[in-house]
Amino acid sequence: MEAAFTYFLKVRYCECDAQEVVFNARYGDYVDTASTEFFRAVFGDYKKLLARGLDCQLVKQTTQWKNPARFDDVLAISVLATQVGNTSFTLNFHMVKHQTQTVVAECETVYVMVDAAEFTKTAVPGDVRDLLLAGAPGVVTDHAGVLVTAGA
Repeated sequence: MEAAFTYFLKVRYCECDAQEVVFNARYGDYVDTASTEFFRAVFGDYKKLLARGLDCQLVKQTTQWKNPARFDDVLAISVLATQVGNTSFTLNFHMVKHQTQTVVAECETVYVMVDAAEFTKTAVPGDVRDLLLAGAPGVVTDHAGVLVTAGA
């Protein structure tokens, strides 16, 4: 994945199943958290989008598992907007074990822009489109939001 926003997390024991790997549904949680931090980096704060009467609804999410993640693994999740249409946009997520760069999963999430009050589909404003496509290359943060480095 080209230069992208990167979010780091450490796999917690409670996220693993009886097979001692991350339970499959947790990858959706990881993607959701990484997208929230991506939005924070792109928009400054997601609340700025809400203040404009806009919100995003997830309408499709796919995950391709490549290798298992386990308790205490540190995952680096790169996030990149790959497409912005009239009312929807697509984010791609590339998850690797930070220590080894072993690919864990590839995810794609499609969001629809909605009116925050009515939850009806609405156009992606031009400035939002530009911000999403510009992304936050080189910005790195962690689960606590304390490891933050500015983009190049």
